[in-house]
Amino acid sequence: MREPSGYIVVAEPIAKAIAARRRVVALETTLVTHGFPHPRGVEISAMLEAAVAAEGALPATIGIVDGRLRVGLQRGEVAQLAACGRAVKLNLSNLAAHLVPGGWGSTTVAATVMTAHKAGIRVVATGGIGGVHRGAADTGDVSADMTALARFPVAVVCAGAKAVLDLPRTRELLETLGVPVLGFGTDEFPAFYSREGGLGVDARFDDISALANAVRAHFNLDVGTGVVVGNPIDREHELPADVWQPAIDRAIVDAEREGVRGREGTPFLLERVRALTEGASGLSHEALLLGNATLAARLAVALSRE
Repeated sequence: MREPSGYIVVAEPIAKAIAARRRVVALETTLVTHGFPHPRGVEISAMLEAAVAAEGALPATIGIVDGRLRVGLQRGEVAQLAACGRAVKLNLSNLAAHLVPGGWGSTTVAATVMTAHKAGIRVVATGGIGGVHRGAADTGDVSADMTALARFPVAVVCAGAKAVLDLPRTRELLETLGVPVLGFGTDEFPAFYSREGGLGVDARFDDISALANAVRAHFNLDVGTGVVVGNPIDREHELPADVWQPAIDRAIVDAEREGVRGREGTPFLLERVRALTEGASGLSHEALLLGNATLAARLAVALSRE
């Protein structure tokens, strides 16, 4: 194991690949502990690792296990994280507080991006990024994912932002922060369950080498921000807006009635939408995660050809 900061433990195969500038994709673990009912989250995590490996890249799943921030969790450690019953959803503000003996935590996009950057990994795969929450003008609720993308030069492959968010304001904030939004095979910022959301991207790419060149140029310019790569869900798994939008509206009402706020808000909303759509949104979520893991691996491979 290698410890780049004294707090981050990088598994030996991952450390060797990073040192050799080979292709590595970082994967978050909030989907394991908060994104899907147990044990489905563990199963999906294994599927994502397999999807990355199938494209010739090395998956590096990240999480806190017994007080150590580990890059490249073993499958047994992922299972422990899911089953321990005390894993905390970690972002930039609370991660360090759990780097203590007995601490267990799953990484959000923000925590995964920060850890990936410090470990030397340039590509992260996730489902959808966090962003500006609906009603943020009153609550001030903006995901720490925005902060991480503004601070760490890592490419995040996603199906846009989570559909439960205020997508227009999220897209506007990314522009304000200087985070480029690149579309792969699309002119629009994907809307998570839907391929199109009516919001543009900064540039469209249909070739993985061209996309890698754009990402590489952004990093080489030392702008200091990350890159969002919007990868729309496959058409066969797309969920019609007239199915997911009413479900989200109802879920938001339910969250307000039950007083669900802060870090628990998004997991509650996604699970409520899954129930209201009779599982259809969960199947779409799984599909877009796999699609993003595959594209992230392809991007990591292309970036390694410098």
